[in-house]
Amino acid sequence: MTRFAVDFEPLIAWWMIAGLGGLLALLGLYALFRRLPGAWLRLLAAALLVVALVNPVLQREERDPLPAVVALVVDESGSQGIGERRAQTESAVAALKQRIAALSGFELREVRVGDAPDDTGTALFGALSEALDDVPPDRLGGAVMVTDGIVHDTPSDPASLGLGAPLHALITGEEDEYDRRIVLDKAPRFAILGENQSLTYRVLDDRLAPGQRLRVTLRIDGREVATDMAGAGESETIDLPIDHAGRTIVELEVEPAEGEITTDNNVAVAEIDVVREHLRVLLVSGEPHAGERTWRNVLKADAAVDLVHFTILRPPEKQDGTPIHELSLIAFPTRELFSEKIDEFDLIIFDRYQRRGVLPILYFDNIARYVRDGGAVLIAAGPDYSTPASLYRTPLGSVLPAEPTGEVLEEPYRPSVTELGTKHPVTRDLPGAASDPPDWSRWFRLVDTEVIRGDVPLQGAKGRPLLVLSHEDRGRIAMLLSDHAWLWARGFEGGGPHGALLRRIVHWLMGEPELEEEALSAEAEGSSLTVERQTLSDNPPAVTATGPNGETEDVPMERAEPGLWRGKIENADLGLYKVSDGKLTTLAHIGTADPVEFREVTSTTERLAPVAQSSGGAVVRLAENGGSIPRIAAVSRRAAAAGSGWIGFKRSDATILKSVDRLPLFGGLLGLALMIGAFAALWWREGR
Repeated sequence: MTRFAVDFEPLIAWWMIAGLGGLLALLGLYALFRRLPGAWLRLLAAALLVVALVNPVLQREERDPLPAVVALVVDESGSQGIGERRAQTESAVAALKQRIAALSGFELREVRVGDAPDDTGTALFGALSEALDDVPPDRLGGAVMVTDGIVHDTPSDPASLGLGAPLHALITGEEDEYDRRIVLDKAPRFAILGENQSLTYRVLDDRLAPGQRLRVTLRIDGREVATDMAGAGESETIDLPIDHAGRTIVELEVEPAEGEITTDNNVAVAEIDVVREHLRVLLVSGEPHAGERTWRNVLKADAAVDLVHFTILRPPEKQDGTPIHELSLIAFPTRELFSEKIDEFDLIIFDRYQRRGVLPILYFDNIARYVRDGGAVLIAAGPDYSTPASLYRTPLGSVLPAEPTGEVLEEPYRPSVTELGTKHPVTRDLPGAASDPPDWSRWFRLVDTEVIRGDVPLQGAKGRPLLVLSHEDRGRIAMLLSDHAWLWARGFEGGGPHGALLRRIVHWLMGEPELEEEALSAEAEGSSLTVERQTLSDNPPAVTATGPNGETEDVPMERAEPGLWRGKIENADLGLYKVSDGKLTTLAHIGTADPVEFREVTSTTERLAPVAQSSGGAVVRLAENGGSIPRIAAVSRRAAAAGSGWIGFKRSDATILKSVDRLPLFGGLLGLALMIGAFAALWWREGR
């Protein structure tokens, strides 16, 4: 492309040229007015002098035109996966690329937009702005969006977009789409175990009359627990039965409707972290001894523990004749604790306790029932457990997992983790356990027992059981078969991890998920799903994951550490996953539980129409155009950019300079000849 232009390079300052030119013009006009001979020649000579001082230059430029930039914004958000929208999108994108490439003078910039990581919905205009940040206005040819119309960053004022070029939108989906959905209006993020919780929700369906009843199913951790009849469009509340600590996933699902475009938003999911506000513990010490305060100190160190502690200082057999009114001891409220309020305790600990007539035999039967119904009992045994007065010789013995042999081993030994204990979460990573022997101080007493059932994660002298953990119906039993844990607490020979061990035992008894010996968990990490299987077995069962689309895939598990196997699914789909190994099942949700993207999923032209019309563009539903895109045309900067059956993009006015040639018009021999000729003519005229 060649362009010609005249430029000026004055020989003196412009103000001097202007002053001189004005003076000469006045003189010339005066000469004309007086009809002086040669007035026209004088004006011509003056003009040539001024032109010579201005020094005009003819400039020839060789320029290459710059292509106009067209932005192609492709919506790849979750709602685009509904029905045939994805196929419509890819077909339209391919056709746009082909037709724009066929037009000369256009450069296409493609940007694809998925779901926002912060759950703000589909942000097409933000992506458009970033794609065109470096494009000057005279090069902007326009933009086209291929989307279902569900855009969440549409400017409220269309004129504020300031695009300066047409914006077109090609809408996927069908015009008369129908959808039913359920929306959570209020859901607890955290909950306290034992306190009532509820969810507030609404079922939205434009085709139903307000108040028309629909069935809603409540599931907790994958188990169906209740159904509710909800009125369309009405706010409803449903109670949540929370029966365990840890993460709880709650699902509300409304029955599907015939003809709706998706059932993905028929389910609303809430993740609730359930914690224990208080742990009520009853500690009964059978007699004063050196390690009595060890359990008390460990339990009182936890602010969440409400501890009730009784020590049997004066058993019934002690008869020394002291008058009752002179005794300052508190009577042991056996009936209140072990009959009326036993179920209010989360854990009962017997520390070196033996039958001495303090508790009637009937109360031990109550304690055994308490365990079977879901309670927890810890036996911290001393020599008392090997005597005929042992707790094992009471009705409580029916749930105890270790039977005393009658022998007490009195010899030094270092507690050590068994092979099974290296896999058990209670003892797997105890500080100092990795060395051989363990980096712990010695103990000097062990009650010998025969383990009937349960797991033995710790052993003592001669490899005999030191810690036994057992499940009994819905409850749990733990037995620590030595009363020398206090040696670690006192720092004897460097001590040992008494705090970690005793706290883990208590938390295992409370059913803390992190300490379960057989557990399956799944956790979302961005777009990945991490699955962990805790087991005491050497070979864990195969694990499968069922995605939100109903498809099942195997999860490859690798040994992360003893007893713990881990697997991962990369680039998991958004939604609820069900992970199972045949016995255990858990749930995990990828992405936000109630994503903005799926709150409204019917395709629409209404959101983008004001912006497109304000910019001179058009909104076209692909399905109404036979599934194909409109005809594309290149138009000038001032022409209309849309019409019936076609859309247009503006051509660029921008060019890039390649070379410049300059020719002075009044310089050199030509200028000199003109000047000499003019003054010679003036001299000749004056000479006559």
